[in-house]
Amino acid sequence: MQRPLGDEQTTGDWPWPDSLDAVCAAPGSHRVLLENERVRVLEVTIAAGHKEPWHTHRRWSLMLVDQCAAIRYFRSEHEFDERQRRLSESGLPRLEWLPPEGIHSIENIDVMQYRALRIELK
Repeated sequence: MQRPLGDEQTTGDWPWPDSLDAVCAAPGSHRVLLENERVRVLEVTIAAGHKEPWHTHRRWSLMLVDQCAAIRYFRSEHEFDERQRRLSESGLPRLEWLPPEGIHSIENIDVMQYRALRIELK
């Protein structure tokens, strides 16, 4: 059964410490652009050939990818998916609705930078 939006914060069942929040654990790739009582907007950049530190995202979010790159999405040291560069058909930023993400790391395996805005709902 899918949990209601925001339920992961109200039930206290988030298993990872606050120190693994993306802004704390991976500050080289996550920068806060705006934060208030309703949202936190992050700029996410991963340089070509770079792998982020392990981190989490506790909240549901909307991701606007404006610079695509091929990546490896790691769920553990040996478990990952390779994702090819995906552009939106409209030419506008690609949009993704994302649930909270447990511990993970992303490696940019492309020759170009990956850049997105992640709007986390509080």
